[in-house]
Amino acid sequence: MPAAERTRAQALMALTQQFDAAGVDTAAEDARLLLRAACGLSRLDLATEPDALLTGAEEDRLSSYAAQRTQHEPVSRILGERGFWTLDLVVAPDVLDPRADTETLIETALRLCRDTPPTTILDLGSGSGAIVCALLSEWPQAHGVAVDLSPHACRATMQNLRRCNLSDRAMVMRGRWSEALGAGRFDLIVSNPPYIATGDLAGLDPDVRLYDPALALDGGADGLGAYRAIIGDLTRLATPGALALFEVGAGQAGDVAALLAAAGLTPAGVVRDLGGHERVVAARHGLAGPTGA
Repeated sequence: MPAAERTRAQALMALTQQFDAAGVDTAAEDARLLLRAACGLSRLDLATEPDALLTGAEEDRLSSYAAQRTQHEPVSRILGERGFWTLDLVVAPDVLDPRADTETLIETALRLCRDTPPTTILDLGSGSGAIVCALLSEWPQAHGVAVDLSPHACRATMQNLRRCNLSDRAMVMRGRWSEALGAGRFDLIVSNPPYIATGDLAGLDPDVRLYDPALALDGGADGLGAYRAIIGDLTRLATPGALALFEVGAGQAGDVAALLAAAGLTPAGVVRDLGGHERVVAARHGLAGPTGA
């Protein structure tokens, strides 16, 4: 059967089988997303008109998408965007692709700052800008500063701030963590730093290892290098009672909490993501504000 004579249902089945054979864990879901994108379909369109035939142009787009996904390029990178929190963000080359697990940090910030929302937010290692964009979208009175060493990440953060109509409330700076920042300015400090131990990089899923930049992944010999660099400077940056939130990797919550305590911050809890993994470590500068996460 010529490719142009396939129905949507036939194309979906073939694509799912192709992704399964390539070792894609989310074969059926990814096939559905890419078919919808190639054909410009809504969920309802695909569900109610499965026997509609693909056009030649749709087949060409789908073939291109399929070739990329079988090389383990993530769907978000193929399509150039990802939903995060309530936002649609650009996913740029050479910049960390934001994950749903990071939304745990947003939820934690909103809960712990419910009574006293921050007016100044610092995002260290902003990457795509997902965190600072989500937080500013929730707190219209707040202003943010996003810092990243990567010029690609700085551009992506600026692009997503513009996309979300938040540029007038944020500044993007290129630099190594907080080196270029003044003291005592921020009510909320957040970071999703690189936390993979160098020796573990080669064993990462190819979707991550092949497409996310090493600068955003490599946390040094024990995965904690970035935390040490950031936490050692937190008290200089934080206003009294400021909240600090860090995303952490598997088995790192206790070590990061200990680093925060050693720097003189008050523990404010460890929060698990939807998968049950310890994902966010919270602490406060001083005793002001709630201490339970």
